[in-house]
Amino acid sequence: MVIGLNLIPFAGIAFLWFIGVIRDRIGGREDRFFATVFLGSGLLFVGMLFVAAAVGGGLFAAAASGSGPPGADTLTVGRNVTGSLLNVYAMRMAAVFTLTTVTIARRTRIVSRWLEIAGLATALVLLAGTGISDWVELLFPAWILALSIDILTARPGGPADTKGRSPQH
Repeated sequence: MVIGLNLIPFAGIAFLWFIGVIRDRIGGREDRFFATVFLGSGLLFVGMLFVAAAVGGGLFAAAASGSGPPGADTLTVGRNVTGSLLNVYAMRMAAVFTLTTVTIARRTRIVSRWLEIAGLATALVLLAGTGISDWVELLFPAWILALSIDILTARPGGPADTKGRSPQH
């Protein structure tokens, strides 16, 4: 668990780089309204991820300290705060991030059409269905991975291909 908690800042940094790559792909076609919501929801997602990791890390540090384990009430509050941050608030921000990314992608044609549809489905499930199963939360990183692969395999500056992309800058 400690190794995983120490890797979370790197995941957040990678996500911020991802946001930068998306904004670079959009370029001058950026809509200020959607760009603001896109950036804000991405930053809030990372912030909530960091706070949840800090609370969880604090619980582990308290349990490992020489002064004895924290009380049951402390552990319960810490677990509930961490769970709420990750499963409720961060997932809603992930949904907003996905919706705005899909909207921007649809308007600028920077990604494949199937990713737009998958992103819309992902966002709707994250908005309404995070309490259904813990596995639902894996839709967001799976969609981000698919979007990243699509971006990495795209031909920037080339002519529009059959996936519906427009030429890049």
